[in-house]
Amino acid sequence: MNRKIVGRAALAVLPFLLALAVDLVVFATRRDRLPAQLASHFVGNGRADDYAGRTTYVVVTTVLLVGTGTLWALLTARGGFQGRADHRSLACGYSVAGFLGYLMAVVLLVNVDAAEDAQGRAQGVSFPMWHLAAALGVAALAAGLGLLLAALLPVHERPSAGAPAADGERIELAAGEVAGWVRRTGNRWLLPAAALPCVVGIGLLFTGDWIAAVPSFLVGLFLASFARPCVTVDRRGLTVSGSLPWPRVRVPLDRIDTAVSREIDPLSEYGGWGYRIRSGRTGVMTRSGEGIVARLADGRDFAVTVDDSATAAALLNTLIDQRRTEH
Repeated sequence: MNRKIVGRAALAVLPFLLALAVDLVVFATRRDRLPAQLASHFVGNGRADDYAGRTTYVVVTTVLLVGTGTLWALLTARGGFQGRADHRSLACGYSVAGFLGYLMAVVLLVNVDAAEDAQGRAQGVSFPMWHLAAALGVAALAAGLGLLLAALLPVHERPSAGAPAADGERIELAAGEVAGWVRRTGNRWLLPAAALPCVVGIGLLFTGDWIAAVPSFLVGLFLASFARPCVTVDRRGLTVSGSLPWPRVRVPLDRIDTAVSREIDPLSEYGGWGYRIRSGRTGVMTRSGEGIVARLADGRDFAVTVDDSATAAALLNTLIDQRRTEH
């Protein structure tokens, strides 16, 4: 890991560490004035409906801010964003740190000098809702600071070595011969992830909360239908579809210039998994590994991770040549 990457990761984690430091200082300077059980959760009118010990507050605050900061630093170090999006992602991290840090500090401050009941729980504590607006203001200021600091860093651009070449592999087809290629892709986590909201929806039905159950169940079915997407290459172009007619992503043959097969890292190149949109590229990412990368006529790339992608890319190039010959 070079110095530039370390510097970028350090800048990404910095606001979370600063927010944690402020919260811990507030806690340390007011610990003797806090009840044994802090009001820690509030309903819509600002009244407390749950409590937590002082040690629990410190542990939760530390895990929340350090964990979020670490994830942000890892994403930044891996190069999950490129170009100006890299600077905006840093600013977003500052915004999140400012928002969380402010709210955790306010939770402490509203508990200062609160009366205690027989169980040591804070009494008469409320959370004024205007603090949410103040937290958003702090988040906006923190985002501005993040943009200023990010401007000190060079714009992060991913090397272009993986971009499709001007001329890819072909498959020989006889005159008038028609060919197609179909393969399913996915990973072992997609189906369990789809099953979870279905189970939640079924559970909500048994509790009588059918209004929440129906959307949860529908989300589960939607995810399940796309848990094993089908990738097709034929004379219509490159298509990625699920078990249902929708969602379906199709790139027509006349929009594709060339295609190659190469290794794809969804996190570093596309910022994650699923249907991804990044500057100059889009794609359907279900796992790491080989995939088809199609260079489009407008200069953008469309990619999908799937096995046997070399055959698919070669056929796609052949079909592109046939179409150009016909026209």
